[in-house]
Amino acid sequence: ARMTDLGSTVTALMASGKGLLAADESEKTIAARFLPFAIDSTEESRRHYRQMLFSTPGLATYISGVILFDETIRQRTDDRHSFVELLLAQGLIPGIKVDRGTVPLAGAPNELITEGLDGLRDRLREYRTLGARFAKWRAVVAIGGGRPSGYAIDTNAHALARYAALCQEEGLVPIVEPEVLMDGGHSLERSGEVAEAMLDRVFVALRAQHVVLEQMLLKPGMIMPGDGSGGRATIREVAEATVGCLRRTVPAAVSGIVFLSGGQAPLTATAHLNAMNTRPADHPWPLGFSFARALQTPALEAWRGLASNVSAGQNALYHRARCNSAARQGWYTSEVEDGNAKT
Repeated sequence: ARMTDLGSTVTALMASGKGLLAADESEKTIAARFLPFAIDSTEESRRHYRQMLFSTPGLATYISGVILFDETIRQRTDDRHSFVELLLAQGLIPGIKVDRGTVPLAGAPNELITEGLDGLRDRLREYRTLGARFAKWRAVVAIGGGRPSGYAIDTNAHALARYAALCQEEGLVPIVEPEVLMDGGHSLERSGEVAEAMLDRVFVALRAQHVVLEQMLLKPGMIMPGDGSGGRATIREVAEATVGCLRRTVPAAVSGIVFLSGGQAPLTATAHLNAMNTRPADHPWPLGFSFARALQTPALEAWRGLASNVSAGQNALYHRARCNSAARQGWYTSEVEDGNAKT
């Protein structure tokens, strides 16, 4: 039953016009997000914030699933329902970030490896019992100063594949996230080269470890010039470089690709996603989104930690989700952005 289970979860996650809300920030990351708004990051403030996001009326029109953090999957709403129950009642599929973050990679100066494989099988079992139906693991490579080394790419690809194999065995759909960081002075071309090398090795590792490609999702970044390069790329150039890279590296069997926003401004991320979806014949997989900041930033700006702003925060999230839904279908326009379009 487990395999058909995985198939139906993948299908539901990639439902037409829908994407994922990543709300799996670690405590350190969410504290950094709260800082500009002078919101103190406590278990309670984080609970209030995520409750606001998850209880947004009608969110499931545009969002299929939500990625949670370990703390969040255990938290409850004001009326004592678990967040998992809240999501299910909303028509949203609960997922969970299972990696334990990055640490320095031994023997590779300034490079990182993601931890969390030890004891992962038992943690996956517990998360499944708690209601998670999919999981996420993020690997990170940086560009510049001789990076990334083949060694860093290979060790991260190997860990991603081990994670994915364990997920499928335990009945969770794995989201495989090999992120090439935007930090640095590298060109669009260099960004594409590194992403291509990384994805090549990831799929070699996934196949070697018997991961069923039809029952996983890929979460890559978009191909962009480094944010310190001074290089500018048009929306179309980013879309073409990204789709080209994916076509050369990702088997058609993969059930869906959900992009990370990687620090792009919310409207830019939406515009890039839209440009990739204006030529659907160019790619064999649906191209969706799994955004954190690009969905949450406007909601956080509207909410600012105040109970009186909850509905304003929810309206902001709903609007961004709607715009990204339009972009996933290739019909995002300034009218949709301004809120005047009929959908």
